[in-house]
Amino acid sequence: MVVFAIAILLTSSLAVMFVFARQTVRGEALQNAEQTLAGTLQHIDNILLSVEQSAGNIYWDVLPHVNEPEKMEDYCRRLVQCNPYIVGCAIAFTPHYYADHDLFMTYVRRRGKSMMTTDKSDLVTTSTFGHRPYTEQAWFAEPIKKQRAIWSDPMKNEEVEGEALTTFSLPIFSREGKCVGVLAADVALSLLSQIVMAAKPSPNGYTTLLGRNGSYLVHPDTNKLLHETVYTQLEKGVGASVREAAEAMMAGKTGYKRFQLDGKDCYVFYKPFTRYEVPGRSMEKLGWSVGVVYPEDDIFGDYNKLLYYVLAIAIIGLLLFYVLCRSITHRQLLPLRMLTKSAQHIAEGNYNEMIPTTTREDEIGQLQRHFHQMQQALAAHVGELKQLTTVLKERSEVLQKVIKRTQEADRMKLTFLHNMTNQMIKPANAISESVETLCHMASKSASEKEDTTDVTEQAEEEVKTINAESKVITDLLNHLLDASDSEKGKGVRYGK
Repeated sequence: MVVFAIAILLTSSLAVMFVFARQTVRGEALQNAEQTLAGTLQHIDNILLSVEQSAGNIYWDVLPHVNEPEKMEDYCRRLVQCNPYIVGCAIAFTPHYYADHDLFMTYVRRRGKSMMTTDKSDLVTTSTFGHRPYTEQAWFAEPIKKQRAIWSDPMKNEEVEGEALTTFSLPIFSREGKCVGVLAADVALSLLSQIVMAAKPSPNGYTTLLGRNGSYLVHPDTNKLLHETVYTQLEKGVGASVREAAEAMMAGKTGYKRFQLDGKDCYVFYKPFTRYEVPGRSMEKLGWSVGVVYPEDDIFGDYNKLLYYVLAIAIIGLLLFYVLCRSITHRQLLPLRMLTKSAQHIAEGNYNEMIPTTTREDEIGQLQRHFHQMQQALAAHVGELKQLTTVLKERSEVLQKVIKRTQEADRMKLTFLHNMTNQMIKPANAISESVETLCHMASKSASEKEDTTDVTEQAEEEVKTINAESKVITDLLNHLLDASDSEKGKGVRYGK
């Protein structure tokens, strides 16, 4: 019951503690996500600003020489070489700007992987880009139309040659103020993703940046950078939670949502991509949205591990506490079990079984000492009873012997009396017959007046007979009286 009560108390305490701990962890996750989002925004914006400033520096060098097409390649090379984020640079002019060229374009790009290089042999120069005329491509048409610097939506698939790009375009104006061309700096999305992903928000988390058309500008999956958009993902039938998160990001909202991706629970924290104001910088809204994706294990992994550890420790602790309580209780109750067995043995008649003494000062020790004293008193009382029983038994045996002798004496007396009585019968009968004879003789003598001499002689004979028989009876009675006096003396001698 104690362990059960402690388990309830511990479970309640842990439940309350972990509820508040989970809220705290969630709050910290929100704060960390906000800081990560802010850091990611600043990191991406620094890259974009670096590209914009590098392109702007070259742009001001190009303006005085817009009528010198042979120098355009050198400016493109300088821009690619001076900025590690730029993988290609194009300078293109409107049709027939140069009298001897219908279309003029110089495009310098890095050879192979996107990396910074100072070796001119690692740069490739071409006069075309993509599979369509450059005048039909967004990076050229949009700044000409809007006559301001723009960041174009990512170019993918057939629009590019090998890797997805996003382009910063600056319209080139002639001395007359007419827009005559475009200077474009390409940034590889894979390179941008590598730079951003280098600062991982969590062990398994990642950052994603969506363009206004749903294209991925930053993502760890390079296949999504080159071929897919958010809309193609939605068309594949992703879960409702993923759709809600994607639609919220595309709508330019700020917040977070929970969703399932590849069977794992994740959180995405998102906000619109905003650029910092810098003097002379074009501050049009790009319509991009940045999101930080955290697997739930990255947020609550340590919390869940702590929960499991605490539960395991609590269960082990309760088991140890139960074993300890049971062991202590068993040890404390050993004297009671001993007293119980001793009481059972005493109840069975083993009064001399000794109960050991104890030095314990608690209630059990006092009970054991009192029980020991009671057992000693009971043993002494039983000893006295046994002694009295022995005395009574001895006296009973003596009494039995006396009774037996008495009964034997009574039997002998009865036999003696019967014998004496039997001995008296013959003399008594003889006396009776003599008396009857005398009476008969007396009555006959009176009636017949016979000779008295014969009668007298006969009477004397009868009288002698009576005297003799009377003497026999008297002797027998004297002998009986003597025997009675003898028995009376014995009774006085035995205290009767």
